[in-house]
Amino acid sequence: MRLIKQSIEKKDGSGSATLLPEEPEDMWHAYNLIRPTDLLRASAIRRVTTESMTGSSTSKRVQTTLTLRVTSLDFDPQAAQLHVSGTVAEENEWVKRGSYHTLDLELQRNFTLEKADGWDSIALETLKDSIDQTQKAELWAVVMQEGLANICLITSHQTILRQRVETALPKKRPGKPSADHDKATQRFYSTILESLLRQLNMADLKPLLLASPGFTAGAFQQYIKTTASTKADKSLSALAAKTVVAHSASGHLHSLAEVMASPAVMSKLSDTRFAKETALMDKFFDLLRKDDGRAWYGPKEVESAVDKGAVGRGGGALLISSALFRAQDVAVRRRWVSLVDKVSQEHGGDVRVLSDGHESGKRLEGLGGIAAILTFPIEDMDEVEGGEDIDVEEPANGVEGRPGMHEDIEI
Repeated sequence: MRLIKQSIEKKDGSGSATLLPEEPEDMWHAYNLIRPTDLLRASAIRRVTTESMTGSSTSKRVQTTLTLRVTSLDFDPQAAQLHVSGTVAEENEWVKRGSYHTLDLELQRNFTLEKADGWDSIALETLKDSIDQTQKAELWAVVMQEGLANICLITSHQTILRQRVETALPKKRPGKPSADHDKATQRFYSTILESLLRQLNMADLKPLLLASPGFTAGAFQQYIKTTASTKADKSLSALAAKTVVAHSASGHLHSLAEVMASPAVMSKLSDTRFAKETALMDKFFDLLRKDDGRAWYGPKEVESAVDKGAVGRGGGALLISSALFRAQDVAVRRRWVSLVDKVSQEHGGDVRVLSDGHESGKRLEGLGGIAAILTFPIEDMDEVEGGEDIDVEEPANGVEGRPGMHEDIEI
């Protein structure tokens, strides 16, 4: 995302920013920046029908600039398309004030955003992330099993399914030749590799994660190496050298949470943002298993811990989902911004806004979107009144629940 112009007052957060989305990832940033009640200004093509004095009508397409008071957003991560709906806030010759329209934000087309309640600390941080050129694709992943492969792009902010490959493989029969199965498997690997190479930028190779149950991922890695050797392809050899193989429960996309916790993967990706977030989530669940009073989740419980000064310097961490800052209610958004500011500015704790487009963020959503690692244990959360029921899952290893905890937490 390129920053074209910015005029934001530091004192009260008033003002606007003009941005230019340059690549699909930028649409994700725009989705997180734009909130209901904000003012959004962008060019649009509208079909206008005019009626002459004789009663005949003519229709034509005109380009105009719309300024909307945002009411809702619809984001398609696979197509990287963002549709923003709202009411017209500034009338012009083609549209009336108060009429309802939808803007389709596009790459290489500016938009100007003005925050209805000012640019708070979360909005400013999101803006900073969106224009940071270092926040690019971190790695590619293929989560696979026999006959199924999901090719994913993992960035600092989301996991994007780029292509799904499915092939019917003949079953192996005991005591009979497996030539048909082997040939079909080789075609399956060939299709995956061709699909993957269409996606990759071979001039700027990122690590490639292969994950599967059994030996499928390892066999595909060997297929890449063999193909590179047979064709004397240096770029394929380089890709094979950047490949990490890990175990997963299945070849389905949801298995990425387990894969990202693999020590081999974490060591390879230890400097990336999402790897650190995954490590924090693992630490939270480890503390939850120990049941020593240093891991809490749920809005009321976490807010109470923050009020007690337990989420501060010396290891305290607030984990909060980015989805909470897209709430329709302005008061709800302010509640979470205030909590983040209190932890980071007053208590000096670590704040991690986990993207709900990543597996770590999805794990957090299972806890109601908010959790905390405390610097010292608190065992009297039963005294928190008015706690909010969160429909989450209980740890599979049989950890007893805390107040507000229910069944089946995915760890």
